[in-house]
Amino acid sequence: MNEIITKRNRLLAQKVIKGLASRNMTGYYAETREDALRIALSLIAKGSSVTMGGGMSVHEIGLVTALKNGEYDFIDRDKAPDGRAAMLAAYDADWFLSSVNAMTDDGVLVNIDGNANRVSAIAQGPKQVLFIVGMNKVCGDIDGAMKRARNVAAPINAQRFGLSTPCTSTGACMNCKSPDTICCQFLITRYSRHKDRIHVILVNDVLGF
Repeated sequence: MNEIITKRNRLLAQKVIKGLASRNMTGYYAETREDALRIALSLIAKGSSVTMGGGMSVHEIGLVTALKNGEYDFIDRDKAPDGRAAMLAAYDADWFLSSVNAMTDDGVLVNIDGNANRVSAIAQGPKQVLFIVGMNKVCGDIDGAMKRARNVAAPINAQRFGLSTPCTSTGACMNCKSPDTICCQFLITRYSRHKDRIHVILVNDVLGF
């Protein structure tokens, strides 16, 4: 990462972490993907039950591979014989892993979901939630975060899954009611009532969509 961008990200991360703390959430800053992986594994105790929603960023720092190969109870819904049972198991897991579609520089998290398994687990259930967030997802305010979630993250994810939504062809949110829409639920997390439940590792890199 360019040193000038790194300096900017380092300073911006300090603001984000302070904002998260004011919202009863804990933030960390990682200069590299390797640092992010080290921080994540320092938080997740061996033997913990761990699962996740969709989150390319979690894969990109090598966390999923490390958990699968380590001394953890990783609940892999993609390989589970009963996908619904695996999703329900997330609500009783020690850790739930995810990224965000966007967040504000004062610590508000924004997520959009189609089936609601990810946003519902973020909101309630798992004992702790860990977000892996590239600095490319930090926006100046809620309006900017919502625009990013709807016009960057959602169209790319719809294209990735091969869905028949207007945004797959236009590249922008059309506020559709398509049967394939993945913009069914919007979750804005502005405060965590339970201290130390939500952790956010900010990574000095471009991660996810």
